[in-house]
Amino acid sequence: MPKMKSHSGLAKRVKKTGSGKLKRGHAYTSHRFHGKTKKQRRQLAKPGLVSESDYKRIKLMLQK
Repeated sequence: MPKMKSHSGLAKRVKKTGSGKLKRGHAYTSHRFHGKTKKQRRQLAKPGLVSESDYKRIKLMLQK
């Protein structure tokens, strides 16, 4: 049976934290900031975590 390949597009977007959770960037951060509040912009700049409901599916995509 051939080796499992990780989804290379996802591997570039997600990093593993020390505790094993998956860290990701937020969407809506590339342009059109004049329509967003300062609070929104500040919070979107910080990394987020992959939600519990998506965790299992994304973990399978990252298997090597």
